[in-house]
Amino acid sequence: MKRLSILGSTGSIGKSALAIVRMHPDHFQVKALTAANNIECLAGQIDEFKPELVSVLDEAKALALSKSLKGAFRPEILFGMAGYCEAASYRDSDMVLLAMVGAAGLKPCLCAIESKKQIALANKETLVMAGEIVMAKALENGVSILPVDSEHSAIFQCLKGNLQKDVKTIFLTASGGPFRQRPFDTFKDITLKDALNHPTWNMGHKITIDSATLMNKSLEIIEAVHLFGVTHDQIQVLVHPQSIVHSMVGYKDGSVMAQMGQPDMKGAISYALSEPERLDLKMDFPSFTTIGSLKFEKPDTRKFPSLLFAIEACKQKGTLPAVMNAANEVAVCAFLEKRIKFLDIFRLISNTMELHSRIDNPDLSGIIEADCWAREKVQSQI
Repeated sequence: MKRLSILGSTGSIGKSALAIVRMHPDHFQVKALTAANNIECLAGQIDEFKPELVSVLDEAKALALSKSLKGAFRPEILFGMAGYCEAASYRDSDMVLLAMVGAAGLKPCLCAIESKKQIALANKETLVMAGEIVMAKALENGVSILPVDSEHSAIFQCLKGNLQKDVKTIFLTASGGPFRQRPFDTFKDITLKDALNHPTWNMGHKITIDSATLMNKSLEIIEAVHLFGVTHDQIQVLVHPQSIVHSMVGYKDGSVMAQMGQPDMKGAISYALSEPERLDLKMDFPSFTTIGSLKFEKPDTRKFPSLLFAIEACKQKGTLPAVMNAANEVAVCAFLEKRIKFLDIFRLISNTMELHSRIDNPDLSGIIEADCWAREKVQSQI
């Protein structure tokens, strides 16, 4: 029986994880849940899964949650970053599923590592901001970090039973998002509704916009560098609109291993939670005879310069990846609020990265300071 803390339980990853717990109650027990604002959903999860501890964004949300609980069962309710960190390090949990969105996941991740919890990581930003610090802390504390992203889970599975020194290329697949075939000269007319209409995956709004800009793939490049001990020039992004091949690993003997499956996050989540065991998720295999062929394309960096931002961040290292991530978070938020246009996302990230005076080998406080600087710089440009 694995005891779980799920941080970000009301988002798409958190809900899928709880669906797996629901399917396999003999394998998992929920000990802690956290959310930000979705009190109604969290209250329902508390009623069903009976966690001992929960945490929400702030005191007002904590009071609202307390009032919304109808049954006799009442967990301890905390709030704010202190509450999230308490859930991440909760004494009765074995594993933390980190599914919070954005930079807010970094501190809870480090708290979980210091408490020697195994981590299922769905939060790209943690490794983008502070990959060297996080991976060093994990090694020091004997903590495994298991990837939850479908692409990184695929790479992790393709590496099983092989030697790190034999890896030549990681092929990181991308669906291409809703604008893969849209002419570049019409990008100036892209609306919020257009950008939220993802052709393949059902995700939260922030991640859906990141997919539309291919920033999600930029974050994943940096994440893969830290997770798998490769360099950025060993990673090749391939646009694969069917999303059947979740990623591939090429070895120096010319062999390529691919991990395939339906475009459903439950597979990657389940593997992170149960590895090396595979749970029965009652999912069908892809219909290979119906598909007929699998298509791969090179990404268009004129349309999607986010990929170039990631390469530059990997080359320069230091605080630049954290600045890129923070600039993207603020720009995407502004786009979701209809304060800027779609192309402004790229412009704001590029300008902010160019204006940043990079710090080499930053400590955690230096990374957080760079993150704050970038957020203020983007806001001043909007």
